[in-house]
Amino acid sequence: MENQGKIRIQKIIADAGIASRRKAEELITAGAVTVNGKKAKLGDKADPYKDKINVAGRDIVIRKNSKKYYIMLHKPRGFITTMSDEGGRKCVAELIDDVPARLFPVGRLDRESEGLLLMTNDGEFANLISHPSTHFPKTYRVTVRPRMTDDQLTTLTTGVVIEGRMSMPAAVHVVKSEQDRTVLEIVLEEGRNRQIRKMCEAIGLEVARLKRIAVGPVRLGMLQPGKYRELTPDEMRAIRAYSAKLKSGKPSK
Repeated sequence: MENQGKIRIQKIIADAGIASRRKAEELITAGAVTVNGKKAKLGDKADPYKDKINVAGRDIVIRKNSKKYYIMLHKPRGFITTMSDEGGRKCVAELIDDVPARLFPVGRLDRESEGLLLMTNDGEFANLISHPSTHFPKTYRVTVRPRMTDDQLTTLTTGVVIEGRMSMPAAVHVVKSEQDRTVLEIVLEEGRNRQIRKMCEAIGLEVARLKRIAVGPVRLGMLQPGKYRELTPDEMRAIRAYSAKLKSGKPSK
C-alpha cells in the first residue's frame, strides 16, 4: 500500500519538537512545509524516517526511541513564550537551555504574565491540552484595579464580548477584596490571546498582576520563578485521565 508506514505531516512535525500539532497545521497551510522538495498540504502523509521534511527552511529529523520531556516551568514576568526572538527579547528557551531536547511551549503566557507553563517535545501530549476542542481548564490568580463591583463579577462570570465574540462562561472566585483592588481566582476553558486582560478591560478593570497557578489537575505549587522541573508520573497520569474525562463529556471536578 502506498501510504503504509506514513503518518500525517503535522504529527511528524509535532513529534520532532518543532511545534504543536495545531501550529504545525498553520505552518502547512502557510506553505512553510515541504516534503522531498514539494510544498505539503493539510492531509498529506509522509514517512518520518525516509522522506525529507523541511519546516521554514530547516530540515527535521525524527530519531526512533528519542526521549520525551514533560516540563513544568514557572515563567517569570518579562519573558516571552517563544523559543527565539529576532528582537533580542528574553525568551523562555533561556530558562530550559540545559534540557537536552528541543521543547516547545504548550499554550502561551503573555510577556507581563507569569506562572505555570508546560513545555514538551511530545506533540500528542501538547494536543491533549492545547487543542481548542478540549476546553482544558487553566486557573489564574488575578489582581485587578479598582475594586470590583458585584455587577462586574457577574458579567465576568457569564461572559464578555471581546473582539466581537462572546467569551465562554468562566468560574470566578473572589479571594480578597480591598479598597482599591480585588484579587480573583479565574478558571478559563478557552485560550484566546490575552483573554483575561481583554475581558477585564471590557468591563472597566485593569489587570495589575496575572499568574497561572494550574493547568487542569496540575498545580504550580512552590516552584520558584525561572525554575523548572519534570512532571511526575502521577501528574502525567492525572493529565491523561483528566483529558479522557473531558472527551467523554463528563463534568470535571
